[in-house]
Amino acid sequence: MRVIVTRPAPQAGTWVNGLRAAGLNAVSLPLIEIAGPPDTDAVIAAWQRLASFDALMFVSANAVQQFFALRPQGLQVSDFSARFFVTGPGSVNALLAAGVARGQIDAPDALAAQFDSEALWAVVQARVLSGWRVLVVRGNTGAQSADESSAATGVGRDWFAARLSGQGAAVEFLVAYERRAPQLSANALALVQVAAADGSVWLFSSSEAVTNLGSVATGQSWSRARAVATHPRIASAARDAGFAVVHASRPALADLVASIESLA
Repeated sequence: MRVIVTRPAPQAGTWVNGLRAAGLNAVSLPLIEIAGPPDTDAVIAAWQRLASFDALMFVSANAVQQFFALRPQGLQVSDFSARFFVTGPGSVNALLAAGVARGQIDAPDALAAQFDSEALWAVVQARVLSGWRVLVVRGNTGAQSADESSAATGVGRDWFAARLSGQGAAVEFLVAYERRAPQLSANALALVQVAAADGSVWLFSSSEAVTNLGSVATGQSWSRARAVATHPRIASAARDAGFAVVHASRPALADLVASIESLA
């Protein structure tokens, strides 16, 4: 049983390797392309004002990586007292890799039922004070993801910002990267057509990937297709797209493997 991993290329390899190690035939078919920020000067300016923020909230691991890619030379995160808010383990690992101390990071527990804006708010609500300034670092779309979390969605991100504002915090948004629909090769398009009906399991960690799949495979029927989605809202997007069987799963590897294998 083939598993189609649709995550952006920077994260797809990790999932493919993990699924293969669990005995699954996983292949990578990124349905979202990640590019740098449309305005690098704005990101650099945010770095120069980092001391003015009490917290930075990153909607995804990509947001972390693209933001830190423009860190001015010689600037150390340890020189600042800001908290770093993220919604899932992937983003936590990205912050740690960027040199942020674990003690500065606030995130849902790794065993949380979901990694999303609601789970993050439950963690940080008591910490946020009136008068705080919070920078939300995001991409240029309203995409929904899993360990990249529903805080990456227009709904989740705006919901979280509203909670911050309601508690007296001032919220600022920064676009640190662009998400684009991919240009698929002829071989990739052939895989899409075959995997729509051959029993393959599509693994979605973003509703944007579901949308992009529809745009690159116009007219394709998904009435025989199966999918595992890493958040209930993403599962709903797959069902709306016409997928016949859709299971929702936590984005942890063991949960994904169990959900995929349940479709065998």
